[in-house]
This record gives sequence, structure tokens and C-alpha cells, in this order.
Amino acid sequence: MDSSAAWTAVLLGSLVLAGCSTPRTLYQWEGYQEQVHEYFKGESKEAQLQALEADLQKIKAKNGAVPPGYHAQLGLLYSSLGKGDQMAREFEAEKALFPESAPYMDFLLKNTRGGAN
Repeated sequence: MDSSAAWTAVLLGSLVLAGCSTPRTLYQWEGYQEQVHEYFKGESKEAQLQALEADLQKIKAKNGAVPPGYHAQLGLLYSSLGKGDQMAREFEAEKALFPESAPYMDFLLKNTRGGAN
């Protein structure tokens, strides 16, 4: 085998191996989608909140990024449990991470504060 054929074989082998690698996703979902499903099924809000908070810690430990809506879902759960300060904190976090959510987060904040915003 001459050197150009050897280099071609190495190059093709490298491309095949590179094509097999698993790409890193933009967001780390953990159990987010499952918890949203549980929310709509009417399952325990406390259990959902605990699961999402635990997953948030895992995502932060990996230096990952939460998906859009993650903090908003936490905020809705806090709101349903009567924890307005924590709800507002989560809605503000959602706005900071995803500025396009600001109009909706502001709407939710205004409605939960009785129109005072």
C-alpha cells in the first residue's frame, strides 16, 4: 500500500469514527418532559417540584443549560403551592435565560400579583 492510499484509509477511518460520536445536546432535559406530563395528569405538585429541583441541581453540576420553560414550570408549581416569592424568582430566571419569554412571564406575574406590576 503506498502512502497516499494509507492516508486515504486513515482519513476515511477518522471520518467514520467522527460520524459515530454522539453530539452534545444544547439543553439538558433530565426529567423535565416527564414532569410536565405529570403536571397535566394532575399528579402531586410537591413530588414534581422535588424532581425538577433535583434535576436542576444535576444540570448545574454538569454546567449544563436548562431547556426553555424549565424555570417557568418551576414557577407554576411554586404558584400552585402558594409560594409567590419563589414563583416570581423562577419567572424572573426564565426571562433572564430566554428574553423572548418576557411578555408571557410578565403577564403571569401581573395576574398572580392581582394586577400590580
